[in-house]
Amino acid sequence: MTITIFHNPACGTSRNTLAMIRQSGETPEVIEYLKTSPNRERLVELLGVMGMTPRDLLRKKGTPYAELGLYDPSLSDAQLIEAMLAHPILINRPIVASDKGTKLCRPSETVLDLLPHPDIGPFTKDDGEVVIDAEGRRVV
Repeated sequence: MTITIFHNPACGTSRNTLAMIRQSGETPEVIEYLKTSPNRERLVELLGVMGMTPRDLLRKKGTPYAELGLYDPSLSDAQLIEAMLAHPILINRPIVASDKGTKLCRPSETVLDLLPHPDIGPFTKDDGEVVIDAEGRRVV
């Protein structure tokens, strides 16, 4: 199975998602999207397969969202996409694409739905939150 993650190593949710993918036995294609941003065509494709609007995918925290006035409801999808292309930090993450679908994996355990082998054994997030306990049960 091919799995691609649009990843930001500075993001705990992204790190946890990547760790779950790897713990499942998969070796994903890791795209550090702040270094290698998706082009317009790929971003529009991702939005389409996720069933999201550009506004749904906008990240507000720790971004130039407010400074750019992106809260303005009159901005078109095309204008929001332009902002995300110019400032990739505005793209919420992590986005994971697999043969089972494509999702914004927030919370990180959302990725389990996209894995061919979601029984990954015990898993605890970076912050200490238990996602899967020692008996293999999802806790969250």
